[in-house]
Amino acid sequence: MMRQYELVEKVAAYKPDLDEALLNRAYVYAMQKHGAQKRASGDPYFSHPLEVAAILTGMHLDEATIAVALLHDTIEDTDATRKEIDQLFGQKIGQLVEGLTKLKRLDLVSRKAAQAENLRKLLLAIADDIRVLLVKLADRLHNMRTLGPMAPEKRARIAQETMDIYAPLAGRMGMQDMREELEDLAFRHTNLEAYETIVSRLKELGDRQAGNILRIETDLTERLREAGIEAKVSGRQKKPYSVFSKMQRKALSLEQLSDIFGFRVIVPTEEKCYATLGIVHRTWPMVPGRFKDYISTPKQNDYRSLHTTVVGPSRQRVEMQIRTQAMHEIAEYGVAVHAVYKDASRDAGAKAYLSKDSNAYGWLRRTIELLAEGDNPEEFLEHTKLELFQDQVFCFTPKGRLIALPRGATPIDFAYAVHTDVGDTCIGCKIDGRVMPVVTELSNGDEVEIVRAKGSTPPQAWESIAVTGKARSAIRRAARASIRRQYSGLGQQILERTFQRSGKTFSREALKALLAKLGQKEIEDALAAVGRGELMPSDVLKAAYPDYQDSRVTKADPRQEQDGWFNLGTAAGMIFRVPGLARPSGEPSANAIPIRGVGDDMAVQFGPDGAVPGDRIVGIVEPGKGITIYPIQSPALNDFDEHPDRWVDVRWDIDAAMSERFPAKIAIAAVNQPGSLAEIAETIAANDANIHNLSMVATAPDVTKMVLELEVWDLQHLNQTLKQLRGKACVSEVSRVNG
Repeated sequence: MMRQYELVEKVAAYKPDLDEALLNRAYVYAMQKHGAQKRASGDPYFSHPLEVAAILTGMHLDEATIAVALLHDTIEDTDATRKEIDQLFGQKIGQLVEGLTKLKRLDLVSRKAAQAENLRKLLLAIADDIRVLLVKLADRLHNMRTLGPMAPEKRARIAQETMDIYAPLAGRMGMQDMREELEDLAFRHTNLEAYETIVSRLKELGDRQAGNILRIETDLTERLREAGIEAKVSGRQKKPYSVFSKMQRKALSLEQLSDIFGFRVIVPTEEKCYATLGIVHRTWPMVPGRFKDYISTPKQNDYRSLHTTVVGPSRQRVEMQIRTQAMHEIAEYGVAVHAVYKDASRDAGAKAYLSKDSNAYGWLRRTIELLAEGDNPEEFLEHTKLELFQDQVFCFTPKGRLIALPRGATPIDFAYAVHTDVGDTCIGCKIDGRVMPVVTELSNGDEVEIVRAKGSTPPQAWESIAVTGKARSAIRRAARASIRRQYSGLGQQILERTFQRSGKTFSREALKALLAKLGQKEIEDALAAVGRGELMPSDVLKAAYPDYQDSRVTKADPRQEQDGWFNLGTAAGMIFRVPGLARPSGEPSANAIPIRGVGDDMAVQFGPDGAVPGDRIVGIVEPGKGITIYPIQSPALNDFDEHPDRWVDVRWDIDAAMSERFPAKIAIAAVNQPGSLAEIAETIAANDANIHNLSMVATAPDVTKMVLELEVWDLQHLNQTLKQLRGKACVSEVSRVNG
């Protein structure tokens, strides 16, 4: 276990002006508080926060962060209090320790919602101070290093969580070394057999290639020296999990991988990176399509480097990474390099945050914005995982703006990456000047132009096409908003006509005064509730006019018209008479709600037997569904006789320019002989009708009875089709179902 003076010396080696007193106080306080506590391994518990602090010293972090690492378990696992830590170490350190404590109190892997909620808290805490992330990742790394004594189930659970959340989060923050170690430690516990197999194979390959690695290191160093470039060349072997994931992703064997061995070349300046690239390509043949310039177009985690693959002296493929020392530090330590302090003085409470120039900051900011947009925890977790795991392609707007997207992304994802409004109004795209489908997979360097239409909304089917979490979340929100608008518009029309039939005037302002009575928060909520059938229009009318009474009679037949009133049904021995509702014959009332079809802006659907323009129709409010349309002659309406408040007067609003077909169900008794069904189908097609569904309901030796669901233009079209079918020798009987 590291001693107190050793920790101070480690920090002093890279920060000569450190506050030694702060570190000494934190060391002594944490050691005293943890006292005789033991870990599962039997080691003193204090060894854990001390090792976390040591990991952070390797990143050259300030003494305040090291102090937080020493103290991070004190509130959770000892009798220490936030007030006490504030008094001894300052309010900022107390806030960081408490923030890390709150994160620990939720069992991340117990439930998906809890995992998502904890991730929310973590990202919000990171947004406030980046040191929370650095301590949390170091804490997880040491826990993974010492996972052995845990029960097998707990080991597997923690390892999977590390693989799902913490390793990719470290990668997104640019901390590549930490990501690789977390992945390999987790891989060992989630798939031990694969881990041991790959480690064994890599060792064999490493032993065989040791001479070639040394040869390439020596040869390249000498060639660069001759060109006046002082460089540090080091060979490396790909990590086991990286090898495994690439084998899985590309369905390759270990021997087929081209970059098991790679070399890192560190040179003094950016200009010398490109000069070194030229020397490498002149020395060994380049593998086409394997060059990537992450200096001119950095990754989203700020990684910058030149990548190329060449055919080495033994005819094996070798990957080269060329970068400066500054680029190397960012690649190794990521956000730890970008942490900037608002107060450059020795104030241990100075707030650390990410530089706004860093791409990691941009990703974090966009993720935090999603929290404000109110996604539920599961959607947020889905989005964040998608963002964490994906590799990238780089595309451009017509004005040259660079957009980084996950591999496999489409123009839909591109549109939402530009702006949510651009995605919501997207109706098409051009890729490199050519009109292309919005489902086209984008490639590096594509120039994408989004074609927009004001007022359009994204189809819900796009959610399954989109790759990015941002696009999926936005499409879901747009779909929910569209449905809400439909129900709200429908609810307003229902209320307007209900009030008008009763001789009253409806207004949104009047409704606003009734929200508390109706148990609604906003006007749109109340209107949507009426549209969904969750709030009866008569309840709104009675809330507005408590003295209003429905007209009733004691004797009448259901659905019988009397003096302009329509009796809908009985309840408790009375017959409700509601003015202006559906009549069995004649024209609908002037107050009827216009219906264009299922594609209009209202929540409308048709009953099981369909309805077509020309039918006299009525609407039934279905709770949670909107209005269901029935022909007036449908026997299904008998089921609603005792629910008069659910009846809505509706009328067709169809013009000649419309190209929408409507559903109708017909029953046919056909002679059971070869070719009968084909003749029926040909007749229907010849009449420009469409068969949507067909079912055989009874089959006898001489007659087959079937039910067909047709799509027709209107009642005249349906009757014409029925007439043609009746004229066929193979048809003994045809009729409209419920007609």
